[in-house]
Amino acid sequence: MTTAPAPGGAFSRILSARDERGTAFLLLLDPDQHDARSLAITAAFATECGVDGFLVGGSLLLSNQLEADVLAVKSATDRPVVLFPGAVTHITSAADAILYLSLISGRNPDLLFGNHVVAAPLIKRAGLEAISTGYMLIESGRPTSASFMSGTHPIPRDKPAIAVAHALAAELMGMRCLYLEAGSGALHPVPVPMVRAVAASTALPVMVGGGLKTADEIAERAAAGAAVVVVGNAVEARPDPSYLRDLVAAAHHRTADQPAQPVHR
Repeated sequence: MTTAPAPGGAFSRILSARDERGTAFLLLLDPDQHDARSLAITAAFATECGVDGFLVGGSLLLSNQLEADVLAVKSATDRPVVLFPGAVTHITSAADAILYLSLISGRNPDLLFGNHVVAAPLIKRAGLEAISTGYMLIESGRPTSASFMSGTHPIPRDKPAIAVAHALAAELMGMRCLYLEAGSGALHPVPVPMVRAVAASTALPVMVGGGLKTADEIAERAAAGAAVVVVGNAVEARPDPSYLRDLVAAAHHRTADQPAQPVHR
C-alpha cells in the first residue's frame, strides 16, 4: 500500500496537513510496545484512518531495534515518520526527520543544550531533517515518564502565563515549533486555556500531546489553536479503526470553504 512520498520536508508536509485540514494528527508509536510486524500493521491501519504522520520513540527503547522499527513503519505508510527521541542514542537515518527537542520547561542543562551537542554530528551524518522544538512538560495530575526521566518539574497546569513566557523565549531563540506535553499516561491533557494562550502569543506552530483520549478533547484543543495533536497510549489501548477515525476527524475540522492559514517556517 506504500506510495511515493509527497515532495517537501517532513515538517513542511505536517504543516501543509494543518493548513488543509485545520489541525494535523500524528500517531505516536512506542517501539517498546510493539514488534516490527505489529508496527507495520498499526501504521497501515492508521494511514487508512487518515493520520497525517507518525512519531516513533519512547523514554527508554528497551527493544534496541530502532532502525528496523522505523523501517517497518515506513514500509506501511507514505506519511512522514519522525523520531521522538528519549536519548541521544535514539537516532536512525531510516526516519524522515527528528524532533530536535530542547526541554525549555526544565533547567537540566543537558536537556536544554548539552545532549544536542552530542547528537548534532549523528543527526548531520544521518541526513535527518532536524525540527528544532521547544519542549514543555505540563503538569498532568500524576508523575509521568518524561518528568521522571528528565529530572525536571512540569509547568503548573493552572499557570498559562509561565508557558507563554517559555513559548516566547523559544520563538526568539529561533526554534521552529513548540510541543506542550502532558506526558505518556497523563491523567489530564494539557488544559485548553494554556493551549489557547500559547497559540495566541506566538507565531510558532503548537503541538499538543499526552492524555488525549476523546474526540471532544482533541476538538477543544484544535479550536484553541493547536497546529498538531499527538495521540499514543489511547490508540495503543484501543486499536479500533472507528475510534481512531473519530479522533482524526476531530482534528480535521477545517471545511473546504475555509481559508487556510499561512504556514510558519
